Amino acid sequence: MVSLFQILLMILSVVQFVILAHVIMSWLINFQVLNLRQPLVYQIWSGLNRLLEPMYNQIRRVLPQMGGLDLAPLVALLAVYALRIIIVNNAAAFY
Repeated sequence: MVSLFQILLMILSVVQFVILAHVIMSWLINFQVLNLRQPLVYQIWSGLNRLLEPMYNQIRRVLPQMGGLDLAPLVALLAVYALRIIIVNNAAAFY
């Protein structure tokens, strides 16, 4: 059961990294540091979008419209942190 605990924490770490990479990459694209006309940048960007947009769309349905501000990545990251806290605090169940 300890391995299940560690696998869950590893999956949450990967999801956290992917969300942060998506946020940072969106900033770099908006500030024109990265160019989507470059094939590698476009492939990474479209891959991250395909991974995260289904989750973001579910969150956007619940959140109110904030104009041009998208809070879905922040809510998703907070949900990952909350899941990590819940799993760590209930670690005794895995032993």
